[in-house]
Amino acid sequence: MTKNIVSKLYPYVIGLKVTKCPCANDVALLGFLLNSTLDGVYIGLSSSGFWNYDDTTWYNLTDMIYSRVGEEHRELSIVDMVLTNHFLVILTSLGLFISGDLRYPSSPALTFSRTDFCGFERVDYVKGKLWYNERCFANREHVEVDYVTITFERNRTLSEASSCFYSNEPFLEWLPCLPLILHGRKVGLLTVITFLIDQDQSCGVYLLSNQKEISVAIHILRNNKPRLKLKYPSFTFPSSFSSPIGMTFHPRSHFLYAYGNQVWLSMDGGHTFELLADFHDDIIKNTYHSFYTSDIIFVAQSGKVYLTKAGLERYTEIGSITDKIFTLYYDHMGFIHKLTPDHFEAGRPLATFRNSKGIFGQVPDMGFETALALQYITLNEMIFYAYVPENEPENSRYTKQFNNIHLGKVIHSRKTGTAYIRKILKHDILKGFLSSVIAEMTDPFGVEDVSESSCLSSSLSISQDGNFYKLTLQMQTPGVTSSFQDSDVEKTVVIPGYSSFLITRIVDANNALAIATMPGRVPNGMTFVKDSWFLYNFGQRNGRMWTIYERPCNYWFQQHDDSLSLSVLKYIDLGKSQSLKVKVIPNTKGIRTFETSLLKVIVGNPNLLEVEAEGSFDDTDSYLMKISVSSKTLHQGSTSLAFIVWGASTDCFVTTFVPTLKSSCSYLKSIHHIPSQYIPLEDWISGVHEDSQGFNMIKTLPINYRPPSNMGIAIPLTDNFYHADPSKPIPRNLFHKSKKSGKFKQCANKSTREECNCTNDQKFSHAVAFSDCREKVPRFKFPVTQYPISLEIHSEDGHTPVETPYLVTVMEVNRRENWELTHTVPENVKKLKDHLEPILRAPVYNPSGLNLSIRGSELFHFRVSVIPGVTFCNLVEEFQIYVDEVPLPFPGHPLIAIASAVILGGLIFLTFMLQIHNIHPWDKCRNLVKRSKWKL
Repeated sequence: MTKNIVSKLYPYVIGLKVTKCPCANDVALLGFLLNSTLDGVYIGLSSSGFWNYDDTTWYNLTDMIYSRVGEEHRELSIVDMVLTNHFLVILTSLGLFISGDLRYPSSPALTFSRTDFCGFERVDYVKGKLWYNERCFANREHVEVDYVTITFERNRTLSEASSCFYSNEPFLEWLPCLPLILHGRKVGLLTVITFLIDQDQSCGVYLLSNQKEISVAIHILRNNKPRLKLKYPSFTFPSSFSSPIGMTFHPRSHFLYAYGNQVWLSMDGGHTFELLADFHDDIIKNTYHSFYTSDIIFVAQSGKVYLTKAGLERYTEIGSITDKIFTLYYDHMGFIHKLTPDHFEAGRPLATFRNSKGIFGQVPDMGFETALALQYITLNEMIFYAYVPENEPENSRYTKQFNNIHLGKVIHSRKTGTAYIRKILKHDILKGFLSSVIAEMTDPFGVEDVSESSCLSSSLSISQDGNFYKLTLQMQTPGVTSSFQDSDVEKTVVIPGYSSFLITRIVDANNALAIATMPGRVPNGMTFVKDSWFLYNFGQRNGRMWTIYERPCNYWFQQHDDSLSLSVLKYIDLGKSQSLKVKVIPNTKGIRTFETSLLKVIVGNPNLLEVEAEGSFDDTDSYLMKISVSSKTLHQGSTSLAFIVWGASTDCFVTTFVPTLKSSCSYLKSIHHIPSQYIPLEDWISGVHEDSQGFNMIKTLPINYRPPSNMGIAIPLTDNFYHADPSKPIPRNLFHKSKKSGKFKQCANKSTREECNCTNDQKFSHAVAFSDCREKVPRFKFPVTQYPISLEIHSEDGHTPVETPYLVTVMEVNRRENWELTHTVPENVKKLKDHLEPILRAPVYNPSGLNLSIRGSELFHFRVSVIPGVTFCNLVEEFQIYVDEVPLPFPGHPLIAIASAVILGGLIFLTFMLQIHNIHPWDKCRNLVKRSKWKL
């Protein structure tokens, strides 16, 4: 679609949906949600993260969708869509459509299949939602499965299986989310708001609603289906969480967020939740996540935008969006983009915004309209109390209180001074103050002087007056004007060592009423001379004198390895371990660093791996943590391991580091045979490599060569051809058994060797799968005795020799004999050998000191395999040896056979001739014997 055609769609667009590739977030799709006056499915594809509108390629899938549902249907539009690792799932107003496998397209145009949900019509589909737990399966294990859920905003009827369905790829069979019977509860009363699959712990996580409560239930998965058994008791939210919208996992992590009029965070996959934010009458409608920077954005119904970091128990307001139609998108580098129908606006990582104007406007002041009362605890530590007037309506009192958004922020005075908020406190019995914060001063606050408040020229006495305290001025210097003024209302009287007082009303020039911050520390009846008491102005009568903003980044995160990536994948094989080191460097000028761990470590599935953590401070107050991870069981799987700098500001670029750990075989791990003599690649290409005696150690195999069998050199029985060329005759093909054996692999159904398309890697490969391409093999003189079979394991950690417990089996792939192996068998190896050989039905060898002797001739092709149970990897290596210059054997056996045959044949011929001539030599001998007896 051209840009002009796309621009004609803008008047009909009422919403946008964006989805991105789980492994490459710069590859993303943008869909137009249309009103009822225009039909169509229009999707834009970006391979560069929507940086430039003109780089987006647009596709019209309308005809393809109509080919599945029929032209008689109308009002077609996208409702939602999800791009999984291998499939595109599109929810439209006319049904759910699944693409073919994106890795193996069957045609140039993308094709879709339609999934039917019995009883659901267009009015249901337009209110449907898709839910997906984003995980990258680039090097996919058999235990890793993609799931997608669809929910409909209505209760199911008696004829319908559910109003929530889920499926795993290839998304052909969609099953009800809820088990048939849910522990005796009436399933009909339950509404599934969201259903997600916890990949770490293989569980189904439900956000459920009924007429009385909102809860989260976790059910164990068996064979990709939720069982009736709950993994943990259900978690029930308080009644204040009255408008739930959804639930989502942060990508590739175990952090679960439930959102609506409140946001709740679970670090254990839904077992428990902590309140992160309460928006009261406002509702979070959408969340957007960046795996790279751990950013999470919440967009409220009012247009306000909030930011948190994955795993942090604090958040901040970063601005608002006034666009009527928009969506947000994080690219692969953590840059935020605002997408609208006609243009894209790219921002920077939110950690670099500070107070500069970004795509969300000017960073807002997070203060609220009330006065603060200052109470010093120490010289650098203080409490700020938020004043709530007695006549404040109950339903708006929360607007004059500190809440979770203020944790970790900085209070700024319009005069001078800043303080860092460490803790939020709530009060039930303290009159006039329902909340407060404990803060640490980073810059001293300015006090009022006599020119601003003339009352400071007098002494001050304190006395109780009902529920208030009367502050009375006493003239200390004759002729000096000193009185309370209306501008002193909402100022704080600070008396070192005693309670502070917030002035609420001026009675007359010498008297004022105030409320105490610490009633138990009121100096009732005491008088304080001037300069022993002070006034601070944190009021709002003449404009609010204080503001709250996000704290600048206070910690730097450093990885102690060569990797600079925040997307780390570690494999832990059986019996192996991995270590991770991270350092947190404080950037907290003027603030104390407590001797407590600066990092919180969260393991997604603690039952999968053994994780040990050790943390310590160095001389520069930096915190170093070392994590050791080792295999625990024979169970394969993956888990996230989160490092959270729990005290970090959301202004930091990195606060959470989430490597992925797999109890599995690394795709980089392999076993290799190390030849006894190295042959350079250029010699392999030329086919000549002579040893010190001038013997060429490379053998170029004849075309269509097959090794001999046990029946003789001229009777090959193997199915493997070497140096195959279908256009050339096949040697050694005279006998019937030889004609029946032998099958081309790479050259099957080809007419020439060029058509076999053998690559150089295949030509030099020892694998039997590429024997058609193999032309040259190592050549040895007869006899081969005590040839050392040296094996190494190559992985991302380097090269290591194969040793116990990595025992091996060895076989000759062409079923040849005339070879034998010798090895050392220590006592521990002997026990393993005796145990494994009956199970594997093959000899088991110790790879240390393994030697090969060959008594036959020509090509021997060996396969070495590591026994199962000592590694998750299928470690198999093959190598070939061509034995040449075999001396002729002594001809004694053939000569004896020939002589015996001649003698036997002569005897048979002689007997035959005597019978023909009727000569009976036996009778003559008998007569001769009788005559001799008579003579005697």
